[in-house]
Amino acid sequence: MSSLRQEKVSELLRRELSTIIQRNEGEMLPGKMTTVTTVRISPDLSFARVYVSVFPTQDLKADVEVLKTYVPQLRFQLGKSIRHQLRIVPSFTFYADDSLDYAEEIDALLKE
Repeated sequence: MSSLRQEKVSELLRRELSTIIQRNEGEMLPGKMTTVTTVRISPDLSFARVYVSVFPTQDLKADVEVLKTYVPQLRFQLGKSIRHQLRIVPSFTFYADDSLDYAEEIDALLKE
């Protein structure tokens, strides 16, 4: 159960990370569209799990590993953009959001 503060910070991080990734997408994952779907932050606001979806992709886990290599640069840029809202920039890591694939699989099973 997350607090109102956690939800607000999660939404702030999701919005800002989406913007930063969209600006730098050409160098990180050229030819692909990356979407930050969800951000879950710890109760002390020091660590966040960032769930991303990449389109088109053959190997989502490999794309997430590429994004993980850019975490220091992304955290620096995030710090510059949210410095007036948060005292400490949370550390974060990327996780693959496979909910869309799961929904497609269920839809295919229901059609059978």
